[in-house]
Amino acid sequence: MNNVAERPLNGDVEDDEEDEANGGDLEAWERTYAEDRSWESLQEDESGLLRPIDNTAIYHAQYRRRLRALASTAATARIQKGLIRYLYVIVDFSKAAAETDFRPSRMAVIGKQVEAFIREFFDQNPLSHVGLVTIKDGIAYCLTDLGGSPESHIKALMGKLECSGDASLQNALELVLGYLNQIPSYGHREVLILYSALSTCDPGDLMETIQKCKKSKIRCSVIGLAAEMFVCKHLCQETGGTYSVALDESHFKELILEHAPPPPAIAEYATSNLIKMGFPQRAAEGSVAICTCHQEAKTGGGYTCPKCKVRVCELPTECRICGLTLISSPHLARSYHHLFPIVPFDEVTPSSRNDPSHSFPNTCFGCQQSLLSQGNKPGLSVSCPKCKQQFCLDCDIYIHESLHNCPGCESFRHSKSVTAAQ
Repeated sequence: MNNVAERPLNGDVEDDEEDEANGGDLEAWERTYAEDRSWESLQEDESGLLRPIDNTAIYHAQYRRRLRALASTAATARIQKGLIRYLYVIVDFSKAAAETDFRPSRMAVIGKQVEAFIREFFDQNPLSHVGLVTIKDGIAYCLTDLGGSPESHIKALMGKLECSGDASLQNALELVLGYLNQIPSYGHREVLILYSALSTCDPGDLMETIQKCKKSKIRCSVIGLAAEMFVCKHLCQETGGTYSVALDESHFKELILEHAPPPPAIAEYATSNLIKMGFPQRAAEGSVAICTCHQEAKTGGGYTCPKCKVRVCELPTECRICGLTLISSPHLARSYHHLFPIVPFDEVTPSSRNDPSHSFPNTCFGCQQSLLSQGNKPGLSVSCPKCKQQFCLDCDIYIHESLHNCPGCESFRHSKSVTAAQ
């Protein structure tokens, strides 16, 4: 009896071991979450010692691939960019957002990546505004109005991370239509939808709502977290947006950050207008005044509108009394680099550095760190096609994503102006 009873048990153990050996019959994307298998990326040096894991080259290759794609898109599209953007981010918090194919859940991943996107968006678009809309239980809720404060948006989103019910794409579009139709003609109206569900529960004809968005010149883009949907693809095609489906968390991060830089302006949507703006002065630290943003008395640390002399907390914003757009000169200067971006640097391979006909420096022009790898062998580096200066991989990313100026070209221009003055 005991032997008979033990046979199925032993058989189950053997089956379990076979399943573990075969990866537990998991999909490829599931195995990436189930086991890191980090030991497979370990490498040995000449002496047999383990080398430290360095993902810098992999990260830089992904960055350069994305940079080349953006450069090719900018070359084939219009140069005109929409620098003043009014973007509504629609987040699907239906019951589909509770799925755990994204660890720990789709809702948690969306919250994390939306926070990073909002900070990156305002860093690259200081003159633009963002609003948040959530959809759950078949209803669209306006979480935050259009504004320029990233902290207020993030705080409101993190306090509403709850999912339930079904998603209604039509209700969300109808809600943002009412807000974006009030935007002035010089503003570029955009909608970014983060959609988790595979269906939409709508009270009317969604196709009519899509035509309303097209007539109102609203660019709608969708990032799906489940699978491709025809209605989402049709929405993006009609309004000039982009549609993509995230494969995993890292791919979802890349897709959402692609919407941070201003897209090329569509010819039918772009209208040239002169915009009246004010450059307020910072109030004295000891002064006490009523802030029009929060409608309460505050001491110092604010800005005074040059037209109606009221106090505001932060810039950029729109004066609630006179309606004047209030910005600072750094905000205007930071928007300028989108019109004239830095060209991608040329990659210098270790084999080209061994060419005796060309002399290459051994230090980075930016950070002055050595470009030689372990064993004094030449490592990966890049060079500016204009000034021919050499930069390391970290400086390459910093120059294109944060600095937006080539130090080699700027130093050459400065030395040339000094020589001309002498």
